[in-house]
Amino acid sequence: MNLDFSQIVPYIPFMLEGIWVTLKFVSVCIIAGFILGTLLALCKITNNPFFKWFANAYTSIFRGTPLILQLMIIYFAVPQLTGYDISPFLSAVLAFGLNSAAYVSEIIRAGILAVDKGQTEAAQALGVPYKLMMRNIILPQALKNILPALMNEFITLTKESAIVSVIGYLDLMRRAQIVGADTFHNFEPLLFAGVIYWVMVYVLTSAGKVVERRMRLSD
Repeated sequence: MNLDFSQIVPYIPFMLEGIWVTLKFVSVCIIAGFILGTLLALCKITNNPFFKWFANAYTSIFRGTPLILQLMIIYFAVPQLTGYDISPFLSAVLAFGLNSAAYVSEIIRAGILAVDKGQTEAAQALGVPYKLMMRNIILPQALKNILPALMNEFITLTKESAIVSVIGYLDLMRRAQIVGADTFHNFEPLLFAGVIYWVMVYVLTSAGKVVERRMRLSD
């Protein structure tokens, strides 16, 4: 076996920088996806037919097409159609944020519908406005029920973030590819990157369990 991990030792600081680059991009995508996904979920349960149609059409499009296709379209089509030279970071945030929102919207919608209808009826009987009812009564209860599913979506997003390497964004995966090209040893840097991804996912999973446990104890 022609393995030599000493070849990548000088490149370890370069690859480790990819952790913060990846986490920065993923964090922005998670926030954007959660906010947009919540709005889409509210549109899906509204009585307004246009909002409901728009949210369902949005979800169908982004769940029915490959994420890498969405990323490539944004990165290459935006400059062609608008003349704006979009950066790899912005392209990645838009593609992953919009895609994640479609999945998050379904998770939150299911969580809202799982809340006892008596909560809604009681709030309406007390004259609580719809916005306050959703913000202070329904959504907090729904979040407790869907936290495991949300954490799973965020973990999936972290792993799939490696796709942004195809547009030259210097995330962890792209840096591993660069090291492999420089050293002519691809297995070692890819294995090193794989270990780092596993550690990040493990930390996220552990954090999710802690948050879930605390939310249950607060009931």
